[in-house]
Formats: sequence, C-alpha cells, structure tokens
Amino acid sequence: MGNKKQKDEKRRFKLSKRWKISIVSIVILFVIALIGLGVILYGGRLIVNQEALILDTTTTLETTDGEVIGKLYNENRTLVPIDQIPDHVKDAFIAIEDQRFYEHAGVDIKSVFRAIYKDILAMSKVEGASTITQQLAKNLFLYNDKTWTRKTKEVMAAIYLEQKLSKDEILELYLNEIYFGNGLYGIETASNYFFSKSVHDLSIAEGALLAGLAKAPNGYSPINHPDKALNRRNTVLYSMEAAGMISTETRLTEEGKTIGLAILELEANPWADSYIDLVMKEASEKYQLSIDALKRGGYRIIINMDDDKQRIAYEKFQEESYFPGNTTGVEGAFTMMEQGTGKIIAALGGRNYQLGDLNRVTVKRQPGSTIKPIAVYGPAMMQPDKYQPYTILPDYATDYSGYVVSNADNVYANSVTIYDALKYSNNAATVWLLDEIGINYSKKYLQKMGINLKDEGLAIALGGLSEGVAPLQLMESYRTFANEGKMIDSHTIDRIYNRDGEMLSQAEPSETEVFSPQVAWNMTEILLEAVETGTATAGEFSKDLAGKTGSTQHPFVEGQTKDAWFVGYTPQYVTALWMGYDKSDKKHYLTGGSNYPTSLTKAILTEMDKMEPLVESFTKPDSVKDLPKPIILPEIIDLQASYEFGGFSIVKGKLSWQGSVDERVIYRIYREEDGIDTRVGEVGGETEFIINNALFKSNRYYIVPYDPLTKLEGTRSETIELSW
Repeated sequence: MGNKKQKDEKRRFKLSKRWKISIVSIVILFVIALIGLGVILYGGRLIVNQEALILDTTTTLETTDGEVIGKLYNENRTLVPIDQIPDHVKDAFIAIEDQRFYEHAGVDIKSVFRAIYKDILAMSKVEGASTITQQLAKNLFLYNDKTWTRKTKEVMAAIYLEQKLSKDEILELYLNEIYFGNGLYGIETASNYFFSKSVHDLSIAEGALLAGLAKAPNGYSPINHPDKALNRRNTVLYSMEAAGMISTETRLTEEGKTIGLAILELEANPWADSYIDLVMKEASEKYQLSIDALKRGGYRIIINMDDDKQRIAYEKFQEESYFPGNTTGVEGAFTMMEQGTGKIIAALGGRNYQLGDLNRVTVKRQPGSTIKPIAVYGPAMMQPDKYQPYTILPDYATDYSGYVVSNADNVYANSVTIYDALKYSNNAATVWLLDEIGINYSKKYLQKMGINLKDEGLAIALGGLSEGVAPLQLMESYRTFANEGKMIDSHTIDRIYNRDGEMLSQAEPSETEVFSPQVAWNMTEILLEAVETGTATAGEFSKDLAGKTGSTQHPFVEGQTKDAWFVGYTPQYVTALWMGYDKSDKKHYLTGGSNYPTSLTKAILTEMDKMEPLVESFTKPDSVKDLPKPIILPEIIDLQASYEFGGFSIVKGKLSWQGSVDERVIYRIYREEDGIDTRVGEVGGETEFIINNALFKSNRYYIVPYDPLTKLEGTRSETIELSW
C-alpha cells in the first residue's frame, strides 16, 4: 500500500507539473501576444499619419447661379459620405477586392497564407493578399513597392485602423481615396466623369465597372481599353453573384448591358483664368486661405463672375483691330464691377491669360489723364465756394520751376471752365488747379480711394507717377462718381463654404464717403459729355456712358503712345481698360492712343447690351441739383435798329438781332460813349431791346452775349447807329 501511495503521489506531482507548465506557457504566449499586439498597434500608430486621413478634396469655384467655372486641387476628388453610396456599389468593391471585409480585423489570414505559399513557389513577391483596409493603409501612408518591409508596415497600419475606425468609416475612406485613372480620385468624381451622374444614381453594372478599375485603372480604362473594361466588369458581377450579393438572373441582366459611358466633357473656358487668379489672391489676402489650402481643402467658393460678360470681354480681346502696335504682343487688361455692390463681374489679366501669367488687372501703370477726375477735379469741387463746374481756370503754357506744362495740341484759350477743361482733357488748367488746391490735399482724397502715392510733384495731375495705378484701382475710384461719392471694396468672392457645407465667410463690403453726392453727380454730367462730344467719342454705344480717356507718351519713341486707357461707368457698371506692351523700348510702342480702349469698351458694352439690356440712362439722386449744360455764346449777326412811336415815351429805339436758340443766353446792350461805354440794359431769352426816349440820346449801340454760368461775356456785335 505504501508503494501504491507513493506512485499516486508521483503521478499527481507529474500532472500538477504539466498543468503548471501548460498554464505558464499559455500565460507566456498570452503575454507575447499582448506584446506583439502592442508592438503592432504602436507600430501602426507610428505609421498612420492622422493628417493623411483627411483626404485632399477639390475646391470648386461656382458662379452665383451654380455653374462651376474652375477647380483647384492636388487630387481631383469630391467627397461623398458612405450613406449616399448605394449598397450595390459598395458590394461590387467588396466582392472583387475583399469578400471577408466585414469578418476580418484588417488582415485576412487565409489570403495571407495563400499568398505566402505562391510567393515561396515563385521565390519572389508575386501575389498580394491585401484587404480593403490594407489597400487603404498602403495608399495613404506607404509606397507601392512589393517588399516584405512595406507589407509588414501595411499590416500594422491596417490593424491599427481597424482598432480606431468602424468598418463603414474605413470603407468610406477607401471609396473616396481610390484612384480611377484620368486624374480622378474617389468614387463620386469617377461616377460624374464616366457616367455624368452622382454615385447614388449608379446602376449595378456601372458600379461594377468602377469597382473593376480598382486593380488597374489604366489597364482597365473603359475609354482606352473598352473590351478589357467590359470583361473586368463582368468578373466583378460574377464575384457579386458568388458572394450572394446578387442573383444569377440579375448578373445575366447586368452582363447584357453595354458599358454605356457618358463622359463628362468639360467645356474649355480660357476666359475664366484671369478671374480665377483674382479669386485665389483674394482668398489668400482677405480670408487667409493659401493656394495649398485651396488645393486640398475642398472649399466651395461662390464667386461674382458673370460668365456671359466675362466671355464677351474675352472674345473682344481676341480682335486684333482694337490693339494698335508697331509689332505683335500688344496686351490689355479689363475689369468690370457692379457699381451698386462692388462685385467684380468680369476681369481679364491679358488677351490670352493662363493661370500663372502676369495678371495685368493688378499691375500698376502710368494712368495718364484718367487720374484727373480723382486727383484734381473731384477734390477741387469739394471746395464749392471756390470751385464749381463753371469756374474759370487759366489756360496757357506755364513753367513751374522747370516743369513745363502744355496742352497736348498746343492750343490755348487763355481761360477755360472746369467743365470744358475736363471734357477736353486740358493739361495746363489741370496742373494749375492742382497747384492751387495743393498736392497733399489731393493725395488725401486719393488715399481714401486706396491709392497711396509716394510722388510729391505736380506731374501727379497728368498721371506722371513713379509707380502708377492698377486698372482695378481706377475702377474702384471711379465708382465714387457712379454712386453718390462713395468708395466700395471690390470683391470677387461672395461666399465660402467648407467641405462639410458650412458657410465660413460672406462678403460684407464697406463703403467710404469720398466726395459729396453733388460733386459725384456733377462729375457724372461732365464725363457723360466727355463721351458724347469730348475726348471719348470714339466707338459706338447707344446708352449712357460716362468716362475719361488717358494716354502716356512713349519714353523712347517720340510722338508714340506707351499706355492707352479708358475708365468709365454706366448706371450699372464701372469699367477700366488698359492696353500697351509689357516691355517698353524702341521696338515696342502703340501706334494709336486712347481711342482704341474707348472703342473697345463700347464694343464690349454693346455686346452685353444685346444679351441682356443695360439700363438706359443715369437717374439723378433727389438730394442733388441738376448741372446745367454749358452755354455756347452765339456770334451776334444781323443787328438792326429802328424807331417806334407812341406810349409813355414818344420816341423809342428798337434793336433786334439774330442770337442763340438757347434761352439761357443773356444779351447785354451797350451804348458807345466818349470814354467808357454804357451798358443800357440786358435781356434774357429774347433778341430785341427797346430804348426809351431815344430821340435825344447817343445813337450808336452794340450787343454782347453773356454766359450766366461762367459769368463771361462773349464777342461783341458790330456797332449799329440808330438814325432817322
């Protein structure tokens, strides 16, 4: 019995030892597994770049009526949430790429062993076993090389993703990240391109075709390899049937369909590039959105461009007849703003501008005479006690300490009104007026309009500046005249939405009062006349247009033009148009002046008017007074004299003459005397005068027309004698 007891104790000891070893082994294995899992998760965390999980998304630029006129992207991708992707589309990808997607934890062990077996047989890496999660990890964080190191990292990243994200989140990332060829990223972008429809409208066959592209988007391209694409689509449909996702009948029905491509052909719109460049600059400067942020951020930017008006301006810019030059390469810039809101509706930075080129809308040039209204005449008339439209200015060549000022045609009238000096772009009177009001006084008004000059000389009056002014600045400054003296911030961007559809910003342009409403209206009346009968008569436009021409002398070729301008406004819009060469030398000069930009502006407006009628005429604000038209004093002819009898005065003298149809003209009647002649009376709107008691008075008379606006007399008539 003792021996038996000893044997039982030995057996129990052995069993106890075995259990202990087993338990310890299990614990060790468990610890190793935990350590391994920790290493995998830690390694995965190091591999996974959280920023990469935020996919680059295309920023779209849309007009206010929803037309997409441009896209900015690193990868052309439109995100779509998983709940907007039909089940049959998701099933197609799962069936062909990873049928056990919802069962594994990131790595499919069966597929791994199968791939290892084939790799060993081939003595190289020949078959993948990547799950959807692994493909996502590879595409987001790794390179596409077939090495064991990359595969190990891929597994670690996939397991980590499975721990951190739900299956739907992983599948959503995958379907939005995947590349479909032709520069297309994501299922929504591919769906729109290949079938001109959103992903939620795809049929089973269409979804299967896109799923088939995942393996080799270029090799199975339905555009370049339609037969291969069709076979690959059918393979996907067969896999869907094998996985129980569709019935045999459905597979046969879908296999019977053609590829049915409806390629989204985007119309080339080169006319939009200039505007897009301005949008990008405004987004950066005003909303702190860099180009890089725009290319990856998926913003939706609503812009103010009017596509029709932009295109009209672009097409007119292609007509060579509007661009006079001694050689090829004459350039131009045009910008147009809705005067009531400050919205820039059209902008051309060049005749054939492409993104990255010099955008001449923002390039500063010598403005020539276009600066006169904003730097001289507008500020001067803000002193109404001194300067009104019919105030008389001296008109003669003057030397200002070495700065000699002369009129362009070298013709002088000795005196000229502000009205006519501006209408006919008189240089001598303009510089004299700037000298009177003061350069610093003028610059204060320019600063209110966003024009900051370093210049200190009287050449400012004629646009002789060290840096110049950009077309965009001139457009903004002339808006003050179009809208009761107020300056407004022009802008291309109306609203900005983020990738989630939340509005981030909306334009709220501010206004600054620069001129009084009366000065603004006076200027409008004068500049209307400049277009009708002054320096801006070139071209044809049937409705109200106020504006000012400008040109600069070429520095190297005498008698030729360097810059030619027209800045103007209608009741609705303000425009600025420049033309010239980017390079100024003896081999590059304009052979015409401001007539060309004036004619081109009118041609652009005429075409716009045909498409959508523009407002006929300006409406005077209730708060301002009408500016009377200039009075043209007549030459008095056919002066006649006679006697009349009767009435209180027994003998009367009667003078009659031919004068003006303008009833505002006043006629002053003078009697010749020894020494100083006597003014015996005056009449307004009449061409006869009665002299009482004429019998015993000196009987030699003459008539002088008088302008009540300028307070100037005209040329006297011949003298006539009142005799029996």
